[in-house]
Amino acid sequence: MDISVIVPVFDEQENILPLAEQVAQALATQPGEFEIVFVDDASRDGTWEKIQEARRRDPRVRGLRHQQNAGQSAALWTGVRNTTAPILATLDGDLQNDPADLPKLLAELKTVDFVCGMRTNRKDTWVRHVSSAIARWARGLFLGGTFRDTGCFLRVFKRSSLDGVLPFNGWHRFLPLLVHGAGATVKEVPVGHRPRIAGVSKYGVWNRVWRGLYDLIGVGWYQKRRLRPTALSEPKNSSDV
Repeated sequence: MDISVIVPVFDEQENILPLAEQVAQALATQPGEFEIVFVDDASRDGTWEKIQEARRRDPRVRGLRHQQNAGQSAALWTGVRNTTAPILATLDGDLQNDPADLPKLLAELKTVDFVCGMRTNRKDTWVRHVSSAIARWARGLFLGGTFRDTGCFLRVFKRSSLDGVLPFNGWHRFLPLLVHGAGATVKEVPVGHRPRIAGVSKYGVWNRVWRGLYDLIGVGWYQKRRLRPTALSEPKNSSDV
């Protein structure tokens, strides 16, 4: 397998089939083989059944299922651990990320290690607009303004870029910062954004802002204290030893 597309989902039964079809269509002209891996975070609706139906329609679809709800970070980590492709892609399961942008992001991997989408003309509720604005302000204050939209889950990256990155509950929000801090080259690329047309948003003020601010303290400490690759000098000949 050359590319694994990891899609964490929770109560997204209406979006599974169209999302699988759109991802397959977007990657149809890409070289190599790909798979679409849905990670069901213990959904309470018919999401798992829809994933099974998607696999019957297209054998390139796989499903992984948590026995209990663990959150988006855990679902992403499950997808990473249960795939082997050298190239990984991620996107939300609500169809707000446009799979048609995947080829554009994949093309950028020729020159960088990690490509993240930067949403333009966002189609969100006022709660998510306000929450995202607060989160951006806080990230700039605590971590610096290196990236404009670390919250966009539409990303493609080399598996090797995750070397030296420790997963934790909330890591999906900070992944571009974390891999950059570990020495990977990262680039933001403008991508489209679509309104949610099915299902219910899982984001609110509590889990989007306050929890994110709490995580910022830990990530800020980690970024300052983490060990980074250090340049070495090697002897040119035996007399230098």
